[in-house]
Amino acid sequence: MKQPTVLIVEDEPAIAELIAVNLRHNGFQPTLALDGESAQREIDAMLPDLVLLDWMLPGASGLTLARRWRGDPRTKAVPIIMLTARGDEADRVAGLDAGADDYMAKPFSTKEMLARIRAVLRRRAPEQAAVTLEAGRLKLDTATHRVSFDEQLLKLGPTEFKLLHYLMSHAERVHSRGQLLDKVWGDHVFIEERTVDVHIKRLREALGGAAPMIETVRGAGYRLTTQTVATS
Repeated sequence: MKQPTVLIVEDEPAIAELIAVNLRHNGFQPTLALDGESAQREIDAMLPDLVLLDWMLPGASGLTLARRWRGDPRTKAVPIIMLTARGDEADRVAGLDAGADDYMAKPFSTKEMLARIRAVLRRRAPEQAAVTLEAGRLKLDTATHRVSFDEQLLKLGPTEFKLLHYLMSHAERVHSRGQLLDKVWGDHVFIEERTVDVHIKRLREALGGAAPMIETVRGAGYRLTTQTVATS
């Protein structure tokens, strides 16, 4: 079985090497980059299965790199976990908004790091069975990983795709943030409910004219409905 590759972007060599040692001992194949420029070279040479990305880096920050990679079709689907000493809610939200799939505040334990990496990789795993879902003029195809509205293709990130897949599979039902974390993220021991709001925001932005189909139900959660977008 192929060992998952992890690019560690961390400017403190001792921390980077410690992370690498723990990853090697747990079945991963790590590569180190000490700044944004070398990280970009590594990404250009070969796409890793996941990136552990420090926020504070010489030159381009981790936030800048995350936005750049999310904006590039080649690197858009690479999972990113942000590592940082900045643990406020505003910083976590900024990291998620920049495109990170998850966020770890330093210091963190090896067990937590491994659990988060495995959870993100599980979420990014391909769908097991090909399914085509339709909700009004919105269509999702798991075989091709494509979403369209009015026959126009939409660009969704991998987590937004899984979130939409779940909502379309259970249309018109209200789902709490906790339920969405459990069903979409799977193992949400280390993931906060605020994460759901960030990804719902991203999903609405990606859906464009279909965005009103994702309804916020005050005090309850979210639902996907076909009743807010008129058929024409």
